[in-house]
Amino acid sequence: MTNLDPKRELLRHTVATIAYRGAKTLREASASFANFKASETTRTPAQILAHIGDLLEWALSIAKGKEAWHNSKPLPWNEEVERFHAALARFDEYLASDAKLAGTCERLFQGAIADSLTHIGQIAMLRRMAGTPIKGENYSKAKIKAGKVGVEQTKASREFD
Repeated sequence: MTNLDPKRELLRHTVATIAYRGAKTLREASASFANFKASETTRTPAQILAHIGDLLEWALSIAKGKEAWHNSKPLPWNEEVERFHAALARFDEYLASDAKLAGTCERLFQGAIADSLTHIGQIAMLRRMAGTPIKGENYSKAKIKAGKVGVEQTKASREFD
């Protein structure tokens, strides 16, 4: 499925970017990492990932014209990772369809999408703080493709510390 609206297609590429960066950040993170606390007042990675899932479900509800927000309690780590990718898939599928987009692409980007990218960065930072950093890469050369939103993402061709 491909929608001919260039704004929707750019939004789909952005959703695929969230999937790519999120999968890299979550890959090989242990179940114990889910409860890592950098300080007394910070969210755990599981709480952040649950919030990202809520953001993506909220974005889909806006797109469908039935805006609704839910604060979800974190699931066990592996289930929360599955929820993240499932929410991306549902949102991407809707964006790829010919269904009417009730919210503007700009609103979807500046809210849920941008916030999701911020939170993926937080999880990456927490990985480093917890002693299990992810490697950097030149993301402009990453093989990111609209519609590829599952846990299986193309590995980086070159990573660095």
